[in-house]
Amino acid sequence: MPHASLISVHSQDDRLTVAGRGAWTSEYADELEQAVDDTAHTYAHPKGVEIDLSAVERMDTFGALLFERLKRSWKGTGVEPQVKGLAPRYKVLIEEMGRMGQEQPPPARRHEAILERFGHETVNVAADAGALLNFVGASVAAMGRVLLRPRSFRFTAMVNQLDRVGLRAVPIIILITFLIGCILAQQGIFNFRRFGADIYVVDMVGVLVLRELGVLIVAIMIAGRSGSAYTAELGSMRMREEVDALRVMGFDPVEVLVVPRLLALIIALPLLTFIGSMSSLLGAGLVSWGYGGITPDVFLDRLKGAIDMDQFNVGMIKAPFMAATIGIVACLEGLRVGGSAESLGAHTTASVVKAIFLVIVMDGVFAMFFAAIDM
Repeated sequence: MPHASLISVHSQDDRLTVAGRGAWTSEYADELEQAVDDTAHTYAHPKGVEIDLSAVERMDTFGALLFERLKRSWKGTGVEPQVKGLAPRYKVLIEEMGRMGQEQPPPARRHEAILERFGHETVNVAADAGALLNFVGASVAAMGRVLLRPRSFRFTAMVNQLDRVGLRAVPIIILITFLIGCILAQQGIFNFRRFGADIYVVDMVGVLVLRELGVLIVAIMIAGRSGSAYTAELGSMRMREEVDALRVMGFDPVEVLVVPRLLALIIALPLLTFIGSMSSLLGAGLVSWGYGGITPDVFLDRLKGAIDMDQFNVGMIKAPFMAATIGIVACLEGLRVGGSAESLGAHTTASVVKAIFLVIVMDGVFAMFFAAIDM
């Protein structure tokens, strides 16, 4: 029989009247749970149930949960208990307990077909391209406003960014490009030696470094080093709502945050390209001397005959365009960051991947253009 001090049951013609009493709280957890289980077990198949809670003095979440368990035990047999006497202050608690376990399960994840996934990715790429073009227009408009109002330009911010993306990048650029030049020369000598054409290594390294590899390697390194930093900085500002604060104060975030960074990259990348190309040629010259027996004076004489200003100009012309691409992609991804650390990480990764992809595509486009004009 149920615990009489908490629950009393009156049965007539298989119709139950269940009355709750006292405190339905966690203080009486053992007695209350035992009373509820005994009532549900003893009167398992009634024809009708009426529950009177007018004598319940106190009720907490535990008591409401047990009350819901008692109701569901009878609902499972097809009987809907009628509740009366519930104090208004407990109504919300009882309703909340009634909703527990009634939520619809999340829909099963559906595996997309290959064609469907391709369609989604195509739409995403188109959306990214539209956002990129829109941001290019916003950046050009901001630069136009700066030209019309030079006093509004934040020169100090640009110098600071120039120091960070330019001057501080010099050591790693020199090291990596020097090693690239060494590897190119060593592999060239190793393979050309079979044909007795060691000297042509100088031609290959000179043209390849000045025309293609110098600017490409530097741009890829800057995309990974400075592009990711731009995205992380602007993304953190977005998360702290600093970008929104600028808008509230009447400032254009593109003009304040993007233009100085973009100009710093456009100035720094050609200079780093020149330094990297010279470092790569130095590495190639040293390896040619030590590994191939090509003395420095022979190397320089051959280099002068193999290259001209066109080779140098091709590499230097590409640099500002690649810098602008890296800066725009990095800043765009930074300003698209949401409010979570996961979003920041995802957009930083996307920034580097997209920038490197576009830099390589741009290099291919320039290669076809310069081949078309015989340059």
